[in-house]
Amino acid sequence: MTATTLRAPARAAGRGGGLTGAGMLLKIWLRRDRVMMPAWIYALTALVASTVYSFKHEYGTAAARETFARGIGDNPSTRILYGPVLNDGSVAGLSAWRVGATGAAVTAVMCVLLVVRHTRAEEEAGRLELVGAAAVGRRAPLTAALLTAVTAAGTLAAAVALVMVLFGLPAAGAVAFGLSWFGAGLVFSGVAALTAQLAETSRLANGLAFAVLGAAYLLRGAADAGSAHWLSWLSPIGWAQRLRPCAGEQWAVLLLPLLAFAVLVAAAYLLTERRDLGAGILAPSLGPAHAPPSLRGPLALWWRLQRGSVLGWSAGVLVYGLAIGGVADGVGDLVNGSDAVLDDIRKMGGQQDIADAFLATAMGLMALFTAAFAVQSVLRLRAEESAGRLEPVLATAVGRTRWALAGLAGTVAGTVVMLAATGLAVGLVHGVRSGDLAGQLPRQIGAALAQLPAVWVVAAAAVLLFGALPRATSAAWGVLTVFLLLGQVGPLLGLPQAVMDLSPFTHTPKLPGGDPDPLPLAGLTAVAAALAAAGLAAFRRRDVT
Repeated sequence: MTATTLRAPARAAGRGGGLTGAGMLLKIWLRRDRVMMPAWIYALTALVASTVYSFKHEYGTAAARETFARGIGDNPSTRILYGPVLNDGSVAGLSAWRVGATGAAVTAVMCVLLVVRHTRAEEEAGRLELVGAAAVGRRAPLTAALLTAVTAAGTLAAAVALVMVLFGLPAAGAVAFGLSWFGAGLVFSGVAALTAQLAETSRLANGLAFAVLGAAYLLRGAADAGSAHWLSWLSPIGWAQRLRPCAGEQWAVLLLPLLAFAVLVAAAYLLTERRDLGAGILAPSLGPAHAPPSLRGPLALWWRLQRGSVLGWSAGVLVYGLAIGGVADGVGDLVNGSDAVLDDIRKMGGQQDIADAFLATAMGLMALFTAAFAVQSVLRLRAEESAGRLEPVLATAVGRTRWALAGLAGTVAGTVVMLAATGLAVGLVHGVRSGDLAGQLPRQIGAALAQLPAVWVVAAAAVLLFGALPRATSAAWGVLTVFLLLGQVGPLLGLPQAVMDLSPFTHTPKLPGGDPDPLPLAGLTAVAAALAAAGLAAFRRRDVT
């Protein structure tokens, strides 16, 4: 075989428009995502199933559903979070309202992560340069990444539509609901494809895409809470609601995400041809020649790496806390007419006072969000190692344990900041609305910080996976998903207490209003310390990969 023969596939790739090899890459990346993708799809489908089941079980009469729908319409905080109820309060309409906007946003997050992972992250790691040396076109990686994200969003849409139909909801509404999520996934797949061309790092690409997503969600919330409802037409999340699933479907709205996807992808392909491999359109800024004293140490380095993530997550929980504080006083009116809902809130919140029970449930949910940040933060340890940036650090006077402890300390500090922000936001709004700011502010901050030991157990489990089974570090997301399902669905399904006790969140005091028993908190802290110590010991003994 001659050199000319060996070079022929590469020339063929160039003549084929740059798409040669896209099918092969799609197969490889679907195989790589064989755990991540089903986990996302299962969790979101389970969310829809549990929501439909809850409304069918807890609001058995049309009168109860209509009362609930009227309460939602009168509460701007709820409209900011979930949007307005677009029909007379049927089970299908309430279910679509409850998870429509949030599910569309989460679907968008999934698609952003998939596209950036298989484009900018692969390019940043140097693997696309190796792939490009073979018979693979310049546009093939982006095409395969988009097909991966579209496959995930399409499978999710089909799964949630099927679940809704199996629960007896109208087929047209179920299909429209699934397509509303699919449309959001399409749009933000295109957004991620574009930011992957603009940014030089995967972190910046994700950050830019999530900034667009956050702006879209806030714009939709402002439109639903105020009088300028036309603003929701400017938000891809608003389009998901404008489709009106289960409330007189407006099928023409689907043209908006399709058009946006086509424009964004065309722009991404154009930028792909106009930049160098490994570079972004946005030129990175050069840092100073010498690091300031504040950066001369592993802990300072970790803060520099994580500060954007900490501030972003904290801003998100702060906004959510403000909304929860605004809803708390009126929660009794929202569930008026449904004793089943009151009982379920008390089961999950553990209090007789309905406002305290609701806030305790909300604090538990915010703890799960904080645990998601903790998992992401710990996974950064593995990312630094697999990218080859750990070995140069260890070649200095910094040891393995000191380096890992610095990352763990940054994670712990981030969780404290997030939960303190949650308690502060809830305490401020709830205190002002109830006329007891001096009493509610420390009460809600204490209730939020009481969730810390359970969050630390999740983080420590991720550290143990990183130290003992580095290739399985991402399985920490699966651990968190199990805890999520046990905490949010377990009480409603009446699972045995022995099963519920597997989740560390089961053992946190139900605050505010409950007994602030320090013993469970001390026990959870001890478990977290033991898991983290075991993970650090394993990390000291294994090879750096």
